[in-house]
Amino acid sequence: MHKNFYVAILFLFISSWVYSQSVCLNEKSLNQLHKLFSDEFKDDEPGGAVLIKKGDEIIYSGSFGFADMETVDPINENTVFNTGSISKTFVANGILILQDRGLLSIEDSIDKYFDDFENEEIAAKVKIKHLLSHTSGLPDNREVRRNFDFFLTAKDDENFEPLKRAISLNFDPGENFQYSNPSYNGLALIIQRVSRQPWQEFIIENIFEPCGMPLSKITDGPHPSEDVAHAYVDLGFDFAENDYGEVPTFAASGNGGVWSTVHELANYEVCIQNSVFLKPTTVESSRTIFKADKWKASSAPFLGWGWFLGEKNLIGSESNLGVDIVYHTGSQGGFRAYYISIPEKKILSIGLFNRPLDSYNSFMSEPLKLLAENNWLD
Repeated sequence: MHKNFYVAILFLFISSWVYSQSVCLNEKSLNQLHKLFSDEFKDDEPGGAVLIKKGDEIIYSGSFGFADMETVDPINENTVFNTGSISKTFVANGILILQDRGLLSIEDSIDKYFDDFENEEIAAKVKIKHLLSHTSGLPDNREVRRNFDFFLTAKDDENFEPLKRAISLNFDPGENFQYSNPSYNGLALIIQRVSRQPWQEFIIENIFEPCGMPLSKITDGPHPSEDVAHAYVDLGFDFAENDYGEVPTFAASGNGGVWSTVHELANYEVCIQNSVFLKPTTVESSRTIFKADKWKASSAPFLGWGWFLGEKNLIGSESNLGVDIVYHTGSQGGFRAYYISIPEKKILSIGLFNRPLDSYNSFMSEPLKLLAENNWLD
């Protein structure tokens, strides 16, 4: 057994459960909360980190398992994970920063930024706001399974390129919802063209740095191989690594290339709520449901600019917490993530994990229900 194994286990035992003394749940609820997470992970397996805040106070902070199964480095509150599709909120905010500066408008048609669509009418119909809200109707023409090896290293431009070959739309822009990863690769390219610098650098300079996120990274070609967790899948008898190099489209960072910690994502939310990098009116519009005039879907719209809104899609229609929830989830390779904010109650719940979860939905919903039981959502 690896010589660092027992040291790591001791570290995990000491550091896996920390919570604030100044603001805390009642003992029963706190025990329930910790059991929810601790029952999911064994000390000698991949795990995750969880942070729950009420205002400026940390209610709960837990770290479980190993960040790297070879080195048996334990996960802690500063472990850097891939955030999956939570990355899309950074790309969306990058677009909105440029709009606040008068350098673009989300009402712009994308033919202003891409002049090489085979069907020019498509590019003229689709606007930036449709890419932001997954309502563009652009078909995902990527042949990932057929060209698996190509898409292992394909970056943003190579993932967006097949959409330019579309001869028709799945629906008219704004009529329906269809989640689109390559749409966010396109948005990243727009940031790059307007800012005249790699979009990763633009996000680092305009969001990471002012928000105090020095450990956070963004994939830019090669995988950030140092100081990050690796992701795994459970084979039943062992864990197999499942991240960059094993999973196609991992290098396409506009849809899932942001890496961060639970604490730095909490700093990100503080910046958003305090309008550090966006105007207050822009923050509000980004977290308001986009209601297109010609919406034809059977279900009501539930997206803003990069964010999912409302509790029904998060924790089920049977719940009625009576609060507005802003959230996003992430899934890429073996990584899983969630980011849940209830701005009016100053509540934030973040989870980053380097393995798939048996209790993913419970991890998101049960803490909110416990907070409701403690009258913190009143």
